[in-house]
Amino acid sequence: MTQDLLPVTRIPRTGLPAHAVVVGDPARAAAVAALLDGAEEVSYHREYRVFSGSWKGVPVVVASHGVGAPGAILLFQELADAGVRTFVRFGTAGAMKPGIGDGDLVIAEAAVRDDGVTHQLLPPEYPAVSAPEAVLALQRAARQAGAPHHRGVVWTRAAFQPGLLPLFSYAGAGLAAIEMELSALLVTASLRGLVAGGVLVIDGANADELVDEQATGGYDPHREVVAAGVERGAVVSLEALRLLAEAAAEAAAEAEGDRA
Repeated sequence: MTQDLLPVTRIPRTGLPAHAVVVGDPARAAAVAALLDGAEEVSYHREYRVFSGSWKGVPVVVASHGVGAPGAILLFQELADAGVRTFVRFGTAGAMKPGIGDGDLVIAEAAVRDDGVTHQLLPPEYPAVSAPEAVLALQRAARQAGAPHHRGVVWTRAAFQPGLLPLFSYAGAGLAAIEMELSALLVTASLRGLVAGGVLVIDGANADELVDEQATGGYDPHREVVAAGVERGAVVSLEALRLLAEAAAEAAAEAEGDRA
């Protein structure tokens, strides 16, 4: 019955696991879901493709949100409505400073809210921050996977292509990478008391001084070095969810023991 499905994404109102990896590309959602045990497609409506399964015994959701924060935030909100309590955004990004190479992972500590949607929901002074436990779980998972990784603040920007306005207004601010959806997730999670973080695979350089058009031939996210980073990032994302679920279960058991 349609009343048992949420209106935008058409996911079930109940019954989904509490931990989710969210990605932009529906095909990437399928690729990540292929790593799960017992993976099943839950729904596929518009850009929102949703799977459920388990990773090392932890039930998880893998869902795609498309390109851009205005559409992505609808998935985040409806997944939260359906019972998801822990999110990891796994996406791609452009490097913003030297030393961050193609295929490397960037673990987001916070995000600049230039996403085109959250400024219409609450004041610009409200921060977009990752849950500290999510940052640490992602870092631990990256180390275990032997994945080159960095931590830092990322810039969530609504526009993908540059226009007439100067693009790099944050040059010199020490930003690690630029992407399009994370701040919307972090704000949604903070407002709802949820746990959220993000890990991004670098698929090119976005800062003017880092771009060598002659050497690289321009932006190309389909190179082998990026694909290898995506494979590592998928495992890191899922393993971070497992670590977060394990820590939450331990905390709940300790709290129960304290009450006994």
